[in-house]
Amino acid sequence: MARIGRTNHLKVVNILDFGAFLDGGQLDDILLPKRFVPQGCQIGDELEVFVYLDSDDIPIATTLRPKAQVGQFACLKVTDTNRVGAFLDWNMPKELLVPFSEQKERMVRDRFYVVYVYQEQQSYRIVASSKIGKFLDPGTHRYSSGQAVSLMICDRTDIGYTAIINNLSTGLLFDQDIDRPVRMGMKLDGFIKRVRADGKLDVCLKKPGFDQQAVLDLSNAIVARLEAEHGFLPFNDRTDAQLVQKEFAVSKRLFKMAIGGLYKKRLIRIDEDGIRLQ
Repeated sequence: MARIGRTNHLKVVNILDFGAFLDGGQLDDILLPKRFVPQGCQIGDELEVFVYLDSDDIPIATTLRPKAQVGQFACLKVTDTNRVGAFLDWNMPKELLVPFSEQKERMVRDRFYVVYVYQEQQSYRIVASSKIGKFLDPGTHRYSSGQAVSLMICDRTDIGYTAIINNLSTGLLFDQDIDRPVRMGMKLDGFIKRVRADGKLDVCLKKPGFDQQAVLDLSNAIVARLEAEHGFLPFNDRTDAQLVQKEFAVSKRLFKMAIGGLYKKRLIRIDEDGIRLQ
């Protein structure tokens, strides 16, 4: 049976002047409008289509690819608001509604929001919610430190970003573990950095563990730069993580490990205003 709000592989059962009808199972035949019918399409062909509800809540198919399907999170732009709610661009002919009751904060036109796409149980219409917490699993998980996961950046905090893990849970990505620009809605490959005693998760973008070669390379680069700058650089372990990333193209964590190692070897001195060659 065809699934509303998801990509389906459906068989062509009839072709007319205005489009092709696809076998939707219990949903009956579903129209694929003529503009989406592939050239040379014949009865019996199986097509990959997305099924959604039109303005009359009738299932209809399209070969367009939505920015999110039912059961997924996405960062989408508000195109309009009215007395019903906000409307999002999800690359479909009919825009995606976020009812007022499903807005974490009142949505503003032209701004982007992370939302969860779902189908209402009573009306079956496809809608979205920015109250993403209620769609994430707060219960017991089976993650372990070092496990590879998929991440989507969903919110900013004072110490980093929260990220959706495997479309199921949330974790915290610290500023000191970020070595590249990130933005809301960005999807990244990452790792579980730590499973806390309370079950909460910390994540990172590189596999946890002491990267000896990376620290050695950075240490050598810092010493070389100190020598070129007359023995002083205005950076230390309290320097903002974004500035560290801009200046050295590494995470603050790696930078602190490097200057900490140089300090222990008595090659540098760490002062209030920066670091100095000994």
